[in-house]
Amino acid sequence: MRLFSITPPRRATTPEDLTRIADVTLERVRDLELDALVLYDIEDESDRNPALRPFPFVASLDPARFHADYLRRWDRPVIIYRSVGKYDPTELKGWLAGQDPALVATVLVGASSRDSAVRTRLTEAQSLWRDTGSVVPLGAVAIPERHAHHNDEHDRMLAKQALGTSFFVTQVVYDLTWAKDLVSDYAYACRGQGREPAHVVFTLSVCGSTRTLEFLQWLGVHVPRWLQNQLEHAEDPLSDSYEQCTGMARELAQFCRRLDVPFGFNIESVSNRRVEIEATVRLAQHVRDLLAG
Repeated sequence: MRLFSITPPRRATTPEDLTRIADVTLERVRDLELDALVLYDIEDESDRNPALRPFPFVASLDPARFHADYLRRWDRPVIIYRSVGKYDPTELKGWLAGQDPALVATVLVGASSRDSAVRTRLTEAQSLWRDTGSVVPLGAVAIPERHAHHNDEHDRMLAKQALGTSFFVTQVVYDLTWAKDLVSDYAYACRGQGREPAHVVFTLSVCGSTRTLEFLQWLGVHVPRWLQNQLEHAEDPLSDSYEQCTGMARELAQFCRRLDVPFGFNIESVSNRRVEIEATVRLAQHVRDLLAG
């Protein structure tokens, strides 16, 4: 499974600029042979992490609206994230019921903190999905960092799978061991229950500056200390992180094949710097070739 993620433009963007941005995005991904384009639904998350956000939060356009109004030329599947706490249950149910399951899948995401004020809770959103016939393919987030701290992420994945989840997308991976621990525990838990594992899609993102590194860590991504040192002192951290990402992709592909776990890669840029976005596209091209081989 080959995915490429984008964040919709800021909410205040003019219609003319939205059209231009959509055209640039589609041209950028045209030759990547993607299985789906991923549209994130961004939240502030300051309630999860009170530390200063390295990149300021800017409210973005609803990804469902950006897809429906500006990405009409994209005739392949999309995976639209829904930060369910932002939406009224009636609105969310209506959107789920109106999607073509051949073209639209969704990842339902709960609040970033248990103290967040929400309009719809994740369990309620999952019930709404079932009420609409469970037709739209349903994905969920998997977090290697949470597994490293609590050793139960594979149990969470199995529980979500029992409720209808057919694929998982990790947050950005920079600790290869933690990612392998998670997929290994999940694979053997599936075997123990006589269940087929769902697709596990690993998210990869290049890091071209110390500020991007700080933002990855603010988001909760664990970057091993040796790699932090390497990126902080490298003359070209972007090249170093690119090499790290390609190496992780190769090793994770081999590992999942050995365990008979269906897998894929989701490529994203957490920075809007042009040089990092261009490196992200090159990384997606590399993964395309890796999975084709």
